[in-house]
Amino acid sequence: MTKLKKSLLITVFVFVLGTLLAACASEPDENAGDDSTTQEEGTRGGDLVIATQSDAVSLDPHATNDTPSADVRINIYDNLVIQDENMELQPSLAESWEQIDDTTWEFKLREGVTYHDGSAFNAETVKANIERILDPDIGAPVAFMYDMVTEVEVVDEYTVRFITEFPFAPLPAHLAHPGGQMVSKEQIEEDYAAMENGEQPGTVINQNPIGTGPFKFQEWNSGQSIVLENNEDYWDEPALLDSITFKVISEDLTRISELTTGDSHVTTPLSPSDVAQVEGTDGTNVQRQESSSLAYIGFNMDKEPFDDVRVRQAISMAIDKEEIINGIYDGVGIPAKGPLAPGIFGHDEDLNGLEYDVEEAKALLEEAGYGDGFSATIWTNDDRQRMDTATNVQAQLAEIGIDLEVEVLEWGAMLEQTAQGEHEMMVFGWTTVTGDADNGMYPLFHSDNLGAPGNRTFTVDEELDSYLDEARQTADPEVRLELYSKAQEKLVELAPFVYLLHQEYLLGVRDEVKGLSQLPTQLLQLKEVYIEE
Repeated sequence: MTKLKKSLLITVFVFVLGTLLAACASEPDENAGDDSTTQEEGTRGGDLVIATQSDAVSLDPHATNDTPSADVRINIYDNLVIQDENMELQPSLAESWEQIDDTTWEFKLREGVTYHDGSAFNAETVKANIERILDPDIGAPVAFMYDMVTEVEVVDEYTVRFITEFPFAPLPAHLAHPGGQMVSKEQIEEDYAAMENGEQPGTVINQNPIGTGPFKFQEWNSGQSIVLENNEDYWDEPALLDSITFKVISEDLTRISELTTGDSHVTTPLSPSDVAQVEGTDGTNVQRQESSSLAYIGFNMDKEPFDDVRVRQAISMAIDKEEIINGIYDGVGIPAKGPLAPGIFGHDEDLNGLEYDVEEAKALLEEAGYGDGFSATIWTNDDRQRMDTATNVQAQLAEIGIDLEVEVLEWGAMLEQTAQGEHEMMVFGWTTVTGDADNGMYPLFHSDNLGAPGNRTFTVDEELDSYLDEARQTADPEVRLELYSKAQEKLVELAPFVYLLHQEYLLGVRDEVKGLSQLPTQLLQLKEVYIEE
C-alpha cells in the first residue's frame, strides 16, 4: 500500500470517527461527582500549585497565541469543540456539527450555558467572538485561524452556521484551538466601548476574564502568579480542585526545589536533565507526553546575510542535531527534517532534509561571499533548553567562521520583538495545535502572516504560498497530502528554519496529584485533577 493511500485511509477513518462523536452530546459520567462511589470521602479537591516558567502574556483568548497564556485560559473559557488525548474532536459548547455543503458548517449549541457573570451563551455570542477575531481594529494574532470565514449566520438561538470563502475541512479543528475560546458578548461590547475611550483592544477582557469554563478568574499578580477558583455552577460536571495557582518561577532549579519541598505540586516544563533527580526523589514522578511540536532556529530573512538562501542552508548543514538532542535534551526527542511532527496530517515521512555536512556548509558560505564568516546575534528566552541550544549552536557555527552573540530575553519581550522583526536569529518553538498541516505551516510561512501571527522569519515565496493556499481550499485529503508534501520540500530548500527536533513534553509531578494529563499540544488538562490527602 502506498504512503498516500495509507494516509488517505487513516484520514477517512478519523473523519468518520469524528462525525460519529459529533453526532451526539457527550454524556456525563453518572459517578463523576459522587465521592462515595469513586473515592474515599475527603480525597477530592485541594489547592493545586503549578510552578510555571513563564507568566501569561494575555488572558484575552484573541490577543495572543502562546502556551503559557493558553494553559491558564483553557480553564476559564470553553471552545465550541475540544480535542481529547488522541487529538480527536469532541463536543464542548457545541453538541454537534455537520458540513451542510462545501462552504457551510452548521453547529448545534449546548443550551442553558451561562458565563461566570450570569450572562447567556448562545449563537449571537459565537457570532460576536468570530467577528471580533476578524476585526482589523482588534489585530488578533489568531485571525489567520478563521480568516476563511466570510459570514457567521445565526439560524436560531442555539444554531449557528459558518460560511467559508472556500471549502475548509479543518474548520472544526480550528475551533478547538485556544484562539477559538468564547468570550461573553457583553464583555466584548464593554471592551469595544473602552476602545472608543482610548483603551487598547482587550483591556477589559484581560483585566477580568469571564468565561464559561470550570474555573473562574480570581487574581493576577503580574510576573508572580495567577489564581483561579472552582466554578461550582459549571454546565458540565464541576472540576474537582478548589483552586489553581500558576506560580511564575523562571529558574529550573528553583522550580525543582518547589516540587521536592511540596511548595508546588507540578513543575512545567521539566528539563530532561532534571528527570533523574525528580524520579529519584521520594514523593515525585515524571509524566511524559509525545508532542506535535517543533523546536527550531529561525532566521530573519529580511536582514543580511540571512536574505541569502545559501547562508541559511549553510547554517542548517553546519549544526549537528544529534549533538543537541543527546547533549541538551538527554535523548528526549527525534531529529526534525521539516516543520511537521509524525502523527500530524500532512507529515511527509519520506522528506529529505538538509544533512549535517560541515564541508558543504563552508563551500556554500564561500559561494555566498562569506568565506571569512560574519557576526550575528541569536535570541532566546529564559528556557534552559533554548539557552543551552543557543550556546551549543554558537560553538558549532564558530567552526565555519560565524561569530554568534547569545542574547536572552524575557518571554513577552521575545514575542513582541521577534514579531516586529528586530532579531537576526532566534531559538523558538511551535506546536501544531490542530493536528493538521494547515496549522503547522500556514501561520509560520505564508506571506499573509508576517510577524505576530507566526511568520517571524518573514518568509515570502509565491510558490510556497500557492501550495498552502490550495491545500486549505480543497476538501480532498489526497490532494491536500500532495500539496503539503510539495510545501515541505520547498521549505527544506528555502531553509527559513533549522528544523531541530520534535521533543517529548515532560512534567514533574508530586505523587499526591491525581488525574493530571497533558495533550500532545502541551496544554495541561486540569478539570479531573485532585490532590489526594
